[in-house]
Amino acid sequence: MRIKKWLKELVLFSVIALMVIGAIDWWRAPTMPEDMDFSQQMTLSGQPIDLQQLSQDRPVVIYFWATWCGVCKLTTPMVRGLANDNVQVVTVALRSGADSQLAPALEKTGFTLPTINDEDGIISDNWGIGVTPTFAIIYKGNMVHSTTGWTSAWGIKFRLWLTEKFS
Repeated sequence: MRIKKWLKELVLFSVIALMVIGAIDWWRAPTMPEDMDFSQQMTLSGQPIDLQQLSQDRPVVIYFWATWCGVCKLTTPMVRGLANDNVQVVTVALRSGADSQLAPALEKTGFTLPTINDEDGIISDNWGIGVTPTFAIIYKGNMVHSTTGWTSAWGIKFRLWLTEKFS
């Protein structure tokens, strides 16, 4: 009897937790600008990013992060792992200094993902990013999922699976 009661409470707690997390994600969700033109954005390595084109066949994870963000230090290795698992990832460094400061810091840590430097916060302001890290999944040029704060690789992979199956 005890196990049955414990399992019932665990299921109830899980449902409530998922509802709360979903509500927080909805409340803090970024808003993709209608006139978004990432083709004008350049990575630190000088390559242009065209999210419309990049997201036509497969979803793209945009990882908004910052060098000063404590949670980002925990999520960045997970993002690297996603990229190693053949997930398309583009990162946007928010208010993390000039290119001359950011590039050497990324090289020192071995961070090789395509990174756009949002030095002045213009991109994050246009998207309404209020929390770092923020993850947005773009598919066929549209944002289909997002989450903020700490998340896991399986959480992002689940959202990618939903995107590929139902979008």
